[in-house]
Amino acid sequence: MKLRIYIDTSIVGGFFDEEFKEATIKLFDRLERREIIFVVSDLLDLELINAPQRVREHLLQYPSDLFERIELTQEAIALANAYIEHKVVGKTSLEDCRHIALATLSKVDVLASWNFKHIVNLDRIKGYNSVNLRLGYVLIEIRSPKDLVNYG
Repeated sequence: MKLRIYIDTSIVGGFFDEEFKEATIKLFDRLERREIIFVVSDLLDLELINAPQRVREHLLQYPSDLFERIELTQEAIALANAYIEHKVVGKTSLEDCRHIALATLSKVDVLASWNFKHIVNLDRIKGYNSVNLRLGYVLIEIRSPKDLVNYG
């Protein structure tokens, strides 16, 4: 069974960022080899609207069957709000919380991000999972692409 990886906007942008490019390209190589499937949301689509054109159009070059599409639901909005209510992060991180909620509700294998401040951060991950457990949801695995590429 293919690994289902939820990606946020930082993964798409990371393809063009010198600091994150190498591991991001390797992750996309795994996608092209059909080893993994990217889970993408309408939230990602909305965030990409304001991105530079090459970032905005990057995912369009891949066949649509490499992606699983999900939509923001009221349940995801409520879970994201719970992360903020439990002070895992502040109100300014609402969109990040929505990505985490969507990934949690979709029961992905892992959420991939380059956002080390609000997402790929051990204290934050513990907080998100604490809320998930309290509310009866599954634990969410969160990693950077460096943890998701094969190094041989």
